[in-house]
Amino acid sequence: MTELEAARAHGKPALEKAPTGIEGLDAVTGGGLPKGRPALLCGSAGCGKTLIAMTSLVNGAVQFGEAGVLMSFEERSEDLAANVASLGYDLDALIAGQKLVIDHVRIEPSEIEVSGEFDLEPLFVRLGYAIDQVGAKRVVLDTIEALFSGFKDQAGLRAELRRLFGWLKDRGVTAVITGERGEGQLTRYGIEEYVSDCVILLDNRVHDQVTTRRLRIVKYRGSSHGTNEYPFLIDDRGVSVMPITSAGLQHKISSDIVPTGVVDLDAMFSQGGFYRGSSVLLSGLAGTGKSTFSACFANAACNRGERCLYFAFEESPDQIVRNMRSAGIDLQKHVESGLLVFESARPSLYGLEMHLTRMHRDIVEFGPSAIVVDPISAFRGVQSEIHGTLLRLADVCKERGITAFFTSLSLASDHASEADRGVSSLMDTWISLIEVESSGERNRVMSVLKARGMSHSNQMREYLLTGSGIQLIAPYVGPEGVLTGAARQAQEAREKSEALERRYSNDRRARELDRRRASLERQIAELRAGLEAEEKEFEMLNRQEVDHGNVLIADRAAMAVKRGAAE
Repeated sequence: MTELEAARAHGKPALEKAPTGIEGLDAVTGGGLPKGRPALLCGSAGCGKTLIAMTSLVNGAVQFGEAGVLMSFEERSEDLAANVASLGYDLDALIAGQKLVIDHVRIEPSEIEVSGEFDLEPLFVRLGYAIDQVGAKRVVLDTIEALFSGFKDQAGLRAELRRLFGWLKDRGVTAVITGERGEGQLTRYGIEEYVSDCVILLDNRVHDQVTTRRLRIVKYRGSSHGTNEYPFLIDDRGVSVMPITSAGLQHKISSDIVPTGVVDLDAMFSQGGFYRGSSVLLSGLAGTGKSTFSACFANAACNRGERCLYFAFEESPDQIVRNMRSAGIDLQKHVESGLLVFESARPSLYGLEMHLTRMHRDIVEFGPSAIVVDPISAFRGVQSEIHGTLLRLADVCKERGITAFFTSLSLASDHASEADRGVSSLMDTWISLIEVESSGERNRVMSVLKARGMSHSNQMREYLLTGSGIQLIAPYVGPEGVLTGAARQAQEAREKSEALERRYSNDRRARELDRRRASLERQIAELRAGLEAEEKEFEMLNRQEVDHGNVLIADRAAMAVKRGAAE
């Protein structure tokens, strides 16, 4: 919602504005330049005054149906047309379609002969004719200092400037006047800024041999506006202004989960991946596979039919595509389908803010669901400035619900360097890649250091970069901690040998036990047989005793009978 719409929604009057069509500029001005009023663009040579003014004029004709007039006091119309043709502006077509008038007014101070009082009345006549010719709603005067050569005193100059600005207001045109920067003041004569309703100061600075253009709104009568300095970019796609200066905390969040592109890595997060719109930092030493993880993330996004924007600062797009084939990742098909776009540039090509502006412009134009920045450690400069740049980029992504995947080269052998720790506070998820040296070899190990809003594994996992992608190996912890590579294999071999020896020992003990059991069972059998023999002998003796008793009884009976017979 623009400032005008917000004011109307609350029943408050608001200054009507004319959008420039430059998204970032319209954002920081709250909707554009003051409609029907003059605005001043001032700055030193090469800062982009004419180009911004021309862009607002062309966009007014093409996007908003408002014809325009450009009155140039320095460059001829054919030169202006040639200068902006590389930006895709066809001034000749606009002129032919009665959408634009370019009038070059040649003023040569050496040829001016002042007779009487000098004024700008001829300019009003000439400009009025051009406005009426196409029904113009927008006017650009470039540059106004050329008119000052005919004035001998400041009072007359100020009076005529006031009359010019008043005349433009009376005609109801949105005017952009460009002026050169003065020493100790905004313009060379220090007058234009006082009679303008809106003053925009452009700056072109060189720091460490890198040029950065900045824009600042000095004043804007009747309207609130951004008060900071905003970097802006001029390239073959026109003017881009970066309006974000600090991270906002009002963005909407999502509970949707975005896979990491590595199935085993997804399993290390309780939700199975990253939250959509989150910022992810992957830090590690050189050779730990940061770019491969980035490619897996981009590949997974494109496989889901989502757009991904890949910012590369160390390798060319063709090199990345070729290298990822060795890991079984085909990025070329996504490039051809239009789902994956590479934007590559050397970090030294622009300053930090220009890189930020460029990335913001690319994000707005492409509308990705995911971005990759590989690596952020390629940026050089004051750490606080790098931190601020990444903060603003992360904020842009969060506002648009874009999942951002950043990689960073660590310079220390521990989990992260000081630079990583400084950046990590901006990130929702932090994954660390390290190398472990043992048994004469280096092996790769990863761990999840943080994941806001979800639980995650605290294990250190060894991983392999294979021809079919990234493979995480099941965690293995030996007596001395996590073992990887040959050390792990040697420990596993030792444990297998020990397990085999224990099995052999158990087998021997089992056999000995069997022998002892058999021996005891034989002894028990012999004892049982002896006992049975004794029992049988005892029974036989008992029978013999009984039999003997019976014989004695029988004998006595017989003897008794015999005695009885004798008697």
